[in-house]
Amino acid sequence: MMQSIKVTIMGKQIPLKVEESEVEATRQMAQFVDEKFRMYRNQLSNQPDSTVMILACLNIAEELFELRSRLQVQEDKESELMDQVNDKLENFIKELT
Repeated sequence: MMQSIKVTIMGKQIPLKVEESEVEATRQMAQFVDEKFRMYRNQLSNQPDSTVMILACLNIAEELFELRSRLQVQEDKESELMDQVNDKLENFIKELT
């Protein structure tokens, strides 16, 4: 069931409709985005809001891409380990038969 909520980003209230199960996560994401925007706003006080928001979004995207890359490396390592285990099991079974 959808629920109407309001989140505040850079002092602006934004109405959203989200699944009931996603209300808390959406609030946390909005708070994260707001904190990033405010951090960049403080560092770039002479820049327009649009520039501040673009730079903050690029920073968030950089974090996302870095985490995705780390996750892929971890998945690759796990896959390689499973392949090694399977090879050893196959060899062990062959030796038994």
